[in-house]
Amino acid sequence: MTDNREQPIRCIIAGGGTGGHLFPGITIARELEARCENTAVLFVVGRKRMESEILRRYGFSVVFIDVEGMKGRGWKKGVAVLSMLPKSLFQSMRIIRDFKPSVVMGVGGYSAGPFCLAARLLGVPTAIHEQNSYPGLTNRLLARVVDRIFVSFAESEPYFKKSILTGNPVRRELLLPPKDSSPPKDNFTVLVVGGSQGARAVSEAFVKAYGILKKSDKKIDFLHQTGPQDHRRVLENYRAIGFNGPKFEEKVLPFIRDMTSAYHQADVVVSRAGATTLFELAALGKPSILIPYPYATNGHQETNAQALARSGGAEMILQKDLTGEMLANKLSTYMDHPQRLQEMGKAAHTFSRPDADRIIVDHILKLTGWAGK
Repeated sequence: MTDNREQPIRCIIAGGGTGGHLFPGITIARELEARCENTAVLFVVGRKRMESEILRRYGFSVVFIDVEGMKGRGWKKGVAVLSMLPKSLFQSMRIIRDFKPSVVMGVGGYSAGPFCLAARLLGVPTAIHEQNSYPGLTNRLLARVVDRIFVSFAESEPYFKKSILTGNPVRRELLLPPKDSSPPKDNFTVLVVGGSQGARAVSEAFVKAYGILKKSDKKIDFLHQTGPQDHRRVLENYRAIGFNGPKFEEKVLPFIRDMTSAYHQADVVVSRAGATTLFELAALGKPSILIPYPYATNGHQETNAQALARSGGAEMILQKDLTGEMLANKLSTYMDHPQRLQEMGKAAHTFSRPDADRIIVDHILKLTGWAGK
């Protein structure tokens, strides 16, 4: 019998669209590299600049296929997107034949669809990971042809005939102490995160809330990820309420690269409710106020937020109810009753699944027949 413990593992991870889709894939790739010395990982994404920038910053090779999403695009755009599928399928087959993967992993997003289908047609073992509580269309279709289905939330299990509950992989650098040992802070600090794309309604409500709290002499500080498109607008909103404090532009950023430090500084996080963010909050035991994106496919962000809120690890506010005044009142209450945040943080931690990446990699290696440790 051949000893395949030194068998090379060649993995293609397909997906993207947001950082929330990519970061679990990056975590899985790192666990593969840590487990198997002879590992090569290639990411396949759409042609968004943000995706390639994130992956190259983490040192991964990346290639592109021409693919877009259909949902909510209108029938004319939908027809145009459908007409691209044969091209994206042939692009996927060419990449697979060139790279010769042991396994293909889809992590959500448009490019996962044609790529996992191409892998199946070429006889390559395939797996998908559904990050959200309500599965996206791509994964619901792929579930019929792939070899393994991993899910983050128990709420999504009924949508698949057979799935493996793993949780959502969390970047392990977030769990390390921050690089800079800054002195203890005096002010209550809020981290505002709308995801890698930002969130205009959340940003506008927080700027108003911040202005209200400063006028009431509350000692409050913040770090705010705006998303690239809204960065200038949010800066102008802060200036309009008279904020021009020290290191102003270091507090208002289009994209936060050092999330380890950002989470470490935060007493509470105000955020959308993407799956990656929720599982990061849970892993770190961070209390949060969640404002689900109301136009997320099938309302999955609201279902995500409800799952964490039911555990006691977060408070949910629907965007239709969100105002600067309401958010200021919520934050003021938490500032006056820090024990509530401590309890919320402990509850959030019970929601975490710290071994998600290891469980997924265990199954990926079984698909390849790898017999290492």
